Formats: sequence, structure tokens, C-alpha cells
Amino acid sequence: MNQTSLLRSRRVTPVVAIAAVAALALAGCSSGSGGKKAEEEAGNVSAGKADTPRMTIAMVTHAPSGDTFWDTIRKGAQAAAAKDNIKLIYSNDETAGDQANLVQNAIDQKVDGIAVTLAKPDALKDVVAKAEKAGIPVVGLNAGLGVWKKQGLLSFFGQDEAVSGQALGDKIDGTGAKHALCVIQAQGDVNLEERCAGVKKTFSGKTDILYVNGTDMPSVKSTIAAKLGQDKSIDEVVTLGAPIALTAAQAVSESGSKAKIATFDLNKDLVSAIEKGSIQFAVDQQPYLQGYLAVDSLWLYKSNGNFSGGGEQPVLTGPAFVDKTNVEAVAKYAAKGTR
Repeated sequence: MNQTSLLRSRRVTPVVAIAAVAALALAGCSSGSGGKKAEEEAGNVSAGKADTPRMTIAMVTHAPSGDTFWDTIRKGAQAAAAKDNIKLIYSNDETAGDQANLVQNAIDQKVDGIAVTLAKPDALKDVVAKAEKAGIPVVGLNAGLGVWKKQGLLSFFGQDEAVSGQALGDKIDGTGAKHALCVIQAQGDVNLEERCAGVKKTFSGKTDILYVNGTDMPSVKSTIAAKLGQDKSIDEVVTLGAPIALTAAQAVSESGSKAKIATFDLNKDLVSAIEKGSIQFAVDQQPYLQGYLAVDSLWLYKSNGNFSGGGEQPVLTGPAFVDKTNVEAVAKYAAKGTR
């Protein structure tokens, strides 16, 4: 019996358990140099530590090296781990097959729970089933909204990427834009593809898709600049991550284009760019919350039998827009690397 069937047999009352986010004053941690495994135990949080038995949780993501978005997810996970008396093992690989191997490593270590992103769910399907067969509870975060129940996960924490893309399409429609270029930095990533599809669905103007290599920023800049130089009618560039947005701003400047830039996701420099006006706005999915809730939900399940979302509904952490009207309220948290 998989985890979802077990939930239904118990007739657990659905509850969307949004745990209070722990104080943000945890020790800083870099995004990792791209190493496949890093063991993280956060300290210096002001929240008290749980007196439940020590447990080990693995978080396995498809994060590429150097993307600050994933730093924020990891910090949220660390904060929950510190509060919940958890040893957190964080690992990442953007290659789906290698990410599956990392999940297998977690199974071999007999961890107490696994939090995983499903950017390419077919590649993770078999190893997730192995974890569940071994009696290890699995939750999803960030990527995999469309498949988490089908694959038997307990819960999912993230945003509906199609909805967020449609919301962005509506918003740039209101700016008077006529021709959008949606830049995808990892072809085949379901989250990214859904975002651009959502933009195309609601934006009344023309939408082009441009694929770039998100691990090579000089190439990203030259590819975007070349496209803008070829087609002067492009008046809106939509990017799907903060580092890509900041690089796109350079490409716009160097190409002489007058295109505006809207993006998904935040980091400290992106918030500053919104304040200065070089980026119009960003869609915030609260990655800190995703990391925090994924770890905390496994602790709640192991220590009290709770199911976030009742095992039937995802716990949505976005989308919300950050622009000049509200960026000041977010900036102080972005400076800490938690927004």
C-alpha cells in the first residue's frame, strides 16, 4: 500500500498545515560549489529545539550550481531541521539520472524521510517507489505538482507553475507590451516549460520561446542579446530565475533594445534591481517556505502522524508579485538570503 492509499484508509481529516516559519537568524550557507552531497546542520536559530528523538531527513533537489534560488530553499530546510532536532542531508544534481542516484543513496542510508524535487518526474518515478516500498515517507517540493499524488508522495509544497505563468502573462498585458520573449534556461524542466506556456496562454501579444544554457551566463547574455538584435519588435523579456533576469538586463543594455524585463523568483540583487527600476517585477514563490515546510512536514508526520494538505491538496507557497509598490517590505529579508 503506497502512502496515499494508507492516508485514505485512515480517513485523516484534510488539513493544510502551514507551520510558522522559524526566526531567520540562522548561520549563512553558500549555495554549494555544485558538489553532489553536502551535509548541513543549521544552528543559531532563536526557536527552541524539539525534544523528539533525533531523526535524519534527506533533501534531494535538481538545483544547478550557483543558482541563489536554491540557497534560499536550503536555508528554510536548515531552519526547520534545527528546530525539529533533525540531521539534514542536502544533495543536488541538475541531471535527472544523477538526482535519482542521490535519492537511492538516501534510501541506502536508511534515512527517516526524503524531500525531493520532481523537475523530470519520469526519471525519479522508480526510485521514489523504492523509497516508499522501504517505508521511507517522501514529500515533494518546488517541482512536480502535477505528479506528486500519482507517485504516492505524502505532500507537496510549491506553486502552480501554469497559474503563475498565466498571472504573469496577464500582468505584462497590462503594461502595453506586444511581443514577449520567454527565456527557458533548462530545456525539459517541467516547471520552466509550464511557466512559459502559462505566459503564452494569457498574454494577448506574441510570445516567442528562447532556450539558453543556464549554467553558462556569458552564453545566456550573448544569446539573448543576439535575439534582441535580430528582432527589434520584442518589447518584453520574461525570464524564469533571478540570475537569468539580471543577465538579461545586461543583454538588453548591450543590444540597445528598449525591452522591459519581468521575471520569476527573487534574490538580493534582483530585489535591488526592482528598486532601481531595471527589472519591472518578479513572481515570488517563497522558496524559503518550501524548504522549511518540506522538512517540517516530515517531522510532523513522523512525530504526530500529520499530513499537510491531507494528502489530497498541495500546500501552495505562491505566486505573489513583488514590484516597486511592495519591494521595500521584502528587501530586508532578501538581504538575509531568506526571500
